[in-house]
Amino acid sequence: MKRFAKLFNELDTSTSTRSKVDALKRYLALAYAADAAWAVYFLAGGKPRQAINARVLREFATNASRLPDWLFEESYQAVGDMAETIALLLPPPTRESDGTLAFWIEERLLPLRGRAPADVLAALRDYVDELDTPERFLLIKLIGGGFRVGVSRLLITRALAEHSAIDAKLIAQRMIGYTDIAIAPTPERYLSLIDGGDHVVADGHPYPFFLAHSLTLTVERFEDEFGAPADWLIEWKYDGIRAQLVRRAGKAWLWSRGEELITERFPEIVERARSLPDGTVLDGEILVWRDDAPQPFALLQKRVTRKSVTANVLREAPVAFMAYDLLEANGEDMRLRPQRERRAALEQLAGLHDVLISPRVQGESWEQLALLREESRDRGVEGLMIKHLDSTYRVGRTKDANANWWKWKVDPYAVDAVLVYAQRGHGRRASLYSDYTFAVWTSESGATERALVPFTKAYSGLTDEEIRKVDAAIRRTTIEKFGPVRSVTPTMVFEIAFEGIQRSPRHKSGIAVRFPRMLRWRHDKPIEEADTLGTLQSLLAGPAEQPQRGETR
Repeated sequence: MKRFAKLFNELDTSTSTRSKVDALKRYLALAYAADAAWAVYFLAGGKPRQAINARVLREFATNASRLPDWLFEESYQAVGDMAETIALLLPPPTRESDGTLAFWIEERLLPLRGRAPADVLAALRDYVDELDTPERFLLIKLIGGGFRVGVSRLLITRALAEHSAIDAKLIAQRMIGYTDIAIAPTPERYLSLIDGGDHVVADGHPYPFFLAHSLTLTVERFEDEFGAPADWLIEWKYDGIRAQLVRRAGKAWLWSRGEELITERFPEIVERARSLPDGTVLDGEILVWRDDAPQPFALLQKRVTRKSVTANVLREAPVAFMAYDLLEANGEDMRLRPQRERRAALEQLAGLHDVLISPRVQGESWEQLALLREESRDRGVEGLMIKHLDSTYRVGRTKDANANWWKWKVDPYAVDAVLVYAQRGHGRRASLYSDYTFAVWTSESGATERALVPFTKAYSGLTDEEIRKVDAAIRRTTIEKFGPVRSVTPTMVFEIAFEGIQRSPRHKSGIAVRFPRMLRWRHDKPIEEADTLGTLQSLLAGPAEQPQRGETR
């Protein structure tokens, strides 16, 4: 546990990628396989199961620190992080522990799940008496299921590759599914990541996904940057769940881009995959598909959130797998072949086995394609994908100049809204009010009974300097405090962008938006001129009611 706490501190305090990789390599060189298995799991994004709910954790903290509730709450508001607050307020330990990370997780933390609150509180009092402040911080994070650290999966892959002297692409492929919450990270699983043998994956394993970069060029620059459209594969950017369909050993598996095995949720896709030859892996998108057209993502959400798929759900939201790419054919890895060859092989496969594939979008010029792109929302898509016909299938969102995959999305929706509530942020923004709730007017200016109605929250889009200025304004204009939230006098207008919009009876406004963020602080606009609920409702007409997903491809 001490070694992992030290590693966490090194990763959390460093801004250098090289320093973080070196810290990981030092840890891996000394760690037992059982400890390394859990460390890689957590650092790569694996979520620990919550062993104790927030109420029991808060009760433990106030009892152990011997502080009244109000003083503990004030301390929490000052620190901004529950685990850090508890770790700082606990009395000094009277014992030391030399328990390993695996011991703490498997023998102490996991057995807490399901135990009576009194037993949990007694165990916690005993546990924290063996740990110093950094170790206690980690313990509370792991117990509460809120462990996060500033390292990317790509950085973990790089450290494992350097540690084991194995190609990073092979490590990335072996890492697929490693953070699945249903499968414990055992020493054997960790050792299989860094095994120097030539084995790759089990039968149902997918490949690492290749991700596209966002395209922000004006269409006038396309010809100079990209040449002629004839050198590119142009497709619609569909709005669904990015997935890989794997057909091997007489079985079929379906994996999401989040590395979740979702086979059982989409039985009709698996049934249709039985016609594919063994040794086939397709990259594509799961869509609700009816009348030869994609349907709103809201329908697909019904499938995602249900544990069991009933006949009624299958009837209301029939899904299809839209194939974009052929990654494996007859057991042969196709990823290093150029896009033009993979596309030709995919079209041949589709003709023989009735596979739904993304249609090519034809245009003689980039200007003509730009006009077609403007039809995206009417077609129920997010824009266009452009892939160079010579491009290979890479890993992740690479900076390689030859990794020519781009997503050319339609411009987001945008409205002017009023900031009405604020909450402190996390991490380095824990002392600043950086998470905001925005509202629009219920009616036009001059109408009677006019009021502001909240419709979304946002926390990204502003610079650090702007957040400091907003924070100061929030402190000056606070009306009331509701725990960590402050209501403020409406004085600030922001331009809020979002990718999609849909009706939502669960929200007071009747509206839900997807991926909201702040484009700019509208110093030039008084709150009376902010947009109205009618403005939002006007965006709901027709296909625009589809919630748009960013980062699906």
